Amino acid sequence: MSEQLINATYIIAAALFIFGLKQLGSPATAVRGNLLSAVGMFIAVVVTLFSREILEFQWIIVGIILGSAIGAVAAKKIAMTSMPEMVALFNGSGGLASLLVGWAALYNTGNTTFTVVTILLSVLIGGVTLSGSIVAWGKLSEVMNSAAIVFGAQRIVNALLLAVLVICCVLFAMEPALDSPYLYAVIALSLVFGVMAVIPIGGADMPVVISLLNSYSGLAACAAGFAIHNNILIVAGSLVGAAGIILTNIMCRAMNRSLANVLFSGFGAVKTATKVEGEVKPINTEDAYLILEAASSVTFVPGYGMAVAQAQHVVRELGELLEENGCEVTYAIHPVAGRMPGHMNVLLAEANVPYDQLIEMEDINPRISNVDVAVVIGANDVVNPAAREDENSPIYGMPIINVDQAQTVFVLKRSMASGFSGVDNPLFFGENTRMLFGDAKASLSAVIGEFKG
Repeated sequence: MSEQLINATYIIAAALFIFGLKQLGSPATAVRGNLLSAVGMFIAVVVTLFSREILEFQWIIVGIILGSAIGAVAAKKIAMTSMPEMVALFNGSGGLASLLVGWAALYNTGNTTFTVVTILLSVLIGGVTLSGSIVAWGKLSEVMNSAAIVFGAQRIVNALLLAVLVICCVLFAMEPALDSPYLYAVIALSLVFGVMAVIPIGGADMPVVISLLNSYSGLAACAAGFAIHNNILIVAGSLVGAAGIILTNIMCRAMNRSLANVLFSGFGAVKTATKVEGEVKPINTEDAYLILEAASSVTFVPGYGMAVAQAQHVVRELGELLEENGCEVTYAIHPVAGRMPGHMNVLLAEANVPYDQLIEMEDINPRISNVDVAVVIGANDVVNPAAREDENSPIYGMPIINVDQAQTVFVLKRSMASGFSGVDNPLFFGENTRMLFGDAKASLSAVIGEFKG
């Protein structure tokens, strides 16, 4: 296969990546964008395999079959509630792949200094991504403590670890060899550094961490592309890395915090929020129906609890019943609601909620005071007034959806437990708040039953 044909095909694959990435920015076109990107990657892989004059494809075919089987099972079997954990593991898999590709590139003869540096970057960033993603998975799945894990002199330890890592990289670059102890030191230290970098980050910051690790996996792939002189891998890695950084920045702005603050503050472990006390006003489904039936505008505010209860379909059904009753229905989406970027958008799109009813935080807040009923479904931190009012709160300064300013607020929760960040919510004790306790899906199904008769 000629070099010109290979590069022309790579350009087509890169164009598909770019168009696919663009269409992933909207729920209406995300499925098509995902398909375009997958086709682009398929073309890139096939062309690369046939251009490298590979003599035996047995192990490659085995890898394709195993990878396809794992991907198919994951796509079909993984529940939406576990999607953030799966994304974290996929990020880690990308990091592992880049680490191994960079390591394997050392077998090439005649590596230049530039190539050795890109190999080191591929191994280093890949290792950090792998171990960091595993820790993120542990926090998201609550296999380990989701709160920030901090200890005395932690930043000093991390700084020393990073310094030793850089020194080992320099020593290896001076005399690169497959059996160099500095290579194994770089691999080991990068894995340790990935763990140390993620454990001090609290659960409420996991959407930021996931998008950042996604960026890391792209940067590692880009470095691996330079290491093996593959143009399309450089392009694909650059696109993923840039998209991840942009998304990370969006997440940070949504929380009114800098990336440095997210990474180094030990979120949730430095400040102690003021203890919230008051009287909770519970409500039953019959009374909730009467209030909703009389409402002219209702805004649903989804959170991770909606995902746990798998309530998105009954939310959409209730919304349709309210519209038939002459009510204006909207869905308020906070950028960091759930446990990964776009989590709520994906859930509601799965339930066929109209895209034009999904309203971003900055658009819903100016009109929230005119909403008759705000229905909070499993959300906590993103509607917590302490972010505006309590300077001692770890989430102080984070923009929230101001549901407490609606005429009436329904909060659907199983209990009075705090959210993923572990911060109490004064919204639950508000004068205009009514708590509808129980499984969200069952509670909304009961309200739907009242509407139907």
